[in-house]
Amino acid sequence: MKRMHVNLSVESIEQSTAFYTQLFGAEPTVRHGDYAKWMLDDPKVNFAISARGHATGVDHLGIQVESDGELADVTERLKSAGQFVLDQKDTACCYAKSDKGWVLDPQGIVWETFFTKGAHTSYGDDTLIRNVVPGGVPAKGGSASCCGPLVTAAAEA
Repeated sequence: MKRMHVNLSVESIEQSTAFYTQLFGAEPTVRHGDYAKWMLDDPKVNFAISARGHATGVDHLGIQVESDGELADVTERLKSAGQFVLDQKDTACCYAKSDKGWVLDPQGIVWETFFTKGAHTSYGDDTLIRNVVPGGVPAKGGSASCCGPLVTAAAEA
């Protein structure tokens, strides 16, 4: 079964964790000094917040899958829709080990599809997704990473 993923950038982890804990009626399932995540069944969502110095608001949306097969299916659907998909294998991101696919929708909203393989001790590096242009060409200074908006070719110009 797939699970919707929402990741928000926040200014204060403490204030936002208190707010969302009350809203969801549940404590976070993962909690770090710069990150909190709720794995909710009602609604079925992986809701995460992070305070990593990025602009506040919706950071990205996604679909979490439960197998490599589901990840391949969703990734193929994205490619069939004519979108460039940035594939990542064995990445450390958001305190988890995952395989991922990243895409920009026609409006420029970042979507992630991912299969989580386990926990990781660090947040991970979030420079690649912020520094890759459609077509898979790293922008100036780009490198591999996790979680964040893709830079479009127009933004590079």
